Amino acid sequence: MTLRVAVQMDPVEGFEHDVDSTFALIVEARKRGYPVYYYMPSELSLLDGRVLARARSIDARMDKNNYYTIGEEVILDLRQDVDIVLMRQEPPFDMDYVTATHILDHLYPKTLVINDPFEVRNAPEKLLVTHFRSLIPPTLITADREAIKEFYAQYGDIILKPLYDYGGSLVFHVDRDSDNLSSLIDMFRRFYKEAIIAQKYIPEVKTEGDKRIILIDGKPAGGFLRVPGAQEVRAGLYLGGRAEKCELNEKDLHICETIGPELAKRGLVFTGIDVIGGYLTEINVTCPSGVQDLNMLYGDCVEAKLWDAFEKRYQQ
Repeated sequence: MTLRVAVQMDPVEGFEHDVDSTFALIVEARKRGYPVYYYMPSELSLLDGRVLARARSIDARMDKNNYYTIGEEVILDLRQDVDIVLMRQEPPFDMDYVTATHILDHLYPKTLVINDPFEVRNAPEKLLVTHFRSLIPPTLITADREAIKEFYAQYGDIILKPLYDYGGSLVFHVDRDSDNLSSLIDMFRRFYKEAIIAQKYIPEVKTEGDKRIILIDGKPAGGFLRVPGAQEVRAGLYLGGRAEKCELNEKDLHICETIGPELAKRGLVFTGIDVIGGYLTEINVTCPSGVQDLNMLYGDCVEAKLWDAFEKRYQQ
């Protein structure tokens, strides 16, 4: 089987190619002999029902001296010229992102889009978790200043973060001795029009780390710890956290078994969940990462397992 692939993503020149999950997926597709094209969201168009992309072919390899080769620009009709589209641009989950999901909706059922754009639009990572209340820490989503203050008064030790941002940016720990809560609310209201999220602080993030588990079609493919650096509660690897091996314990497996069938039913084939102290904190569906981290830690090839799942979905 030969599949024609297009990847909607950020500029390839900005990738950290030896750690980036999207790049690993492209390399694996080329290993399988699939022609791959890439385009940026700004190069996507909807014209009289046709979904067009100003794209370029890409050949990719894990060669530090020659990671990729880019071909000439072409206009692709994503319904006629492509079998699978991977939606892999980074958030923030803003109106540009939402618009792209609406345009890609027009490809159904001719072209398979992974993850399903309708479900991505309806499942932002910090909101999807709220449908699994038994698995998450006490959580408040609101733009109401007084509600945030009441939540803080109840728990005394909380995390504040934007609802639609990503990568651990602007995550604040407000402990019992803090006098910055009102200032932080003011800051969020100045830079964000949306609600923000408050969660009860989970101290295990400092002692045990933040566990990233990759799920493929709702089933766990492996996990690793992201351990924050000194003077940090943010464990993201792009923020100085370090990756360490870990086992998936009973709580982790229970979380995966609980949410997995729903993720698969929604067409969310490639997801990454975050677990801290046994609590589910996020379900990443927009552009999950961690593929090459798992490969490095365990000698795995997660991108091959993902493409096996993509091919199975395509044949259904």
